[in-house]
Amino acid sequence: MKETTISEKLDAIDEYERETVPAHKLKSTRSFVGMFAGEHTAGTEFVIGPLFLTHGVTALDLFLGLIVGNLMAVMSWALVCAPIAVRLRVTLYYQLEKICGKSLVKYYNVVNGVMFCFLAGSMIAVSATAVGIPFDIQMPALNDWLPNSLGWIMTVMAVGAVVTLVSILGYEEISRFANLAAPWMSLVFVAAAFAVMPSLGIHRLSDFWEVAQTKIWTGVPFEGQSKFTFWHIAFFAWLCNMAMHLGMADMSVFRYAKHWKAGFAPIGGIFIGHFVAWIASGILCAAAQGNITPGIIAFNSAGIAGAVCVIIAGWTTANPTIYRAGLAFQALNPQWKRWKVTLITGGVTTIAACFPALVMKLLDFVALYGLLLVPMGTVIFVEFYFFDKLNLKKNFAELTQKNVNWAAGVAWIATLVLCLGINLTLNIEIFFLGLPAWFVAASLYVMCSKIMQKA
Repeated sequence: MKETTISEKLDAIDEYERETVPAHKLKSTRSFVGMFAGEHTAGTEFVIGPLFLTHGVTALDLFLGLIVGNLMAVMSWALVCAPIAVRLRVTLYYQLEKICGKSLVKYYNVVNGVMFCFLAGSMIAVSATAVGIPFDIQMPALNDWLPNSLGWIMTVMAVGAVVTLVSILGYEEISRFANLAAPWMSLVFVAAAFAVMPSLGIHRLSDFWEVAQTKIWTGVPFEGQSKFTFWHIAFFAWLCNMAMHLGMADMSVFRYAKHWKAGFAPIGGIFIGHFVAWIASGILCAAAQGNITPGIIAFNSAGIAGAVCVIIAGWTTANPTIYRAGLAFQALNPQWKRWKVTLITGGVTTIAACFPALVMKLLDFVALYGLLLVPMGTVIFVEFYFFDKLNLKKNFAELTQKNVNWAAGVAWIATLVLCLGINLTLNIEIFFLGLPAWFVAASLYVMCSKIMQKA
């Protein structure tokens, strides 16, 4: 009997990139709970929590903003993304090809894949800040843009190789990895925060709120940083994952769900990661006297367990993100093998991770990345729910064999130009523009589709 090669085994991994997911491959809600818990209790949390602190948010604005924003995010997954995903059961990229045409969707896939690479790269860099601790590697500072040592580059390369390997193995292995890691990571976040509280003057529960207002979230931004309010926190918590829920990127994940109610699965990961972990990492930053390097603040508070938590936290975000990026690039040419595309994607991502600006400018990056992708998610939503009622044809490019649906192209490009123009001229933060962008894109797509289909 001929021995199967590694390449042949990887070729045999079927992720149903251009067909609906068969019934025997559907997953229970538990599978999604673990994945979202792992993805959102992750490396980003060690960065975003301290960045809130540097932007001078008050304790009250932080807590209220996180509650409101995270609830809105969960509702967006459950009521917008998941119902469409389980009805269509195809990837975001294949559905957009049907709507937009092969030529237009290629541009979108490139933008989408590049954004995912940058996000995954920032998580690889977060893990590298912990891996480098035993080797006394110089870590990037808040305002660093370029790699600052050969040791940093080598560490990033090693972490990137491991993350890419797991991503190549497909959704099932990513989900399994996240289910194993998530519960332990959550405990380390909380334990690390409790460990440093006495150094801040918190010796009993009644001390917490006063110290939180006077020593942690004081309302005074660091030098050179803008001032954040309740609205900044609420909109960021809601729309930092805008590309995933309103932008429909998680169609590629929820197509495996048995029921649309799996869309509520993020609630555990979101409120553990984007509430408890952001608060905990802010406490760690305050105890470290403003040092925001994830590996260092975790190691100083929880020792080796803290450093290992940072490493795994970076992996659990980078794994599914590189997986999504691989699907985006593979959609450019269905003949390409997904694992080979993911391998190349992981290499590009690892190179990007060498640049610490991806981490230090993470708040701005995730907001921009969501804004770039959300108009196409809006196009899918509008078609799914309103085109039949408006007597408009769905999947217009597939129906007419056109390579470009210019109605979708106008909705995408015009929305981006308008929002980025507002950002540059009026200096309004990007994460405030995601919601207006959704309504602008919806209106433009309906109007342009009426004109195009009538013609």
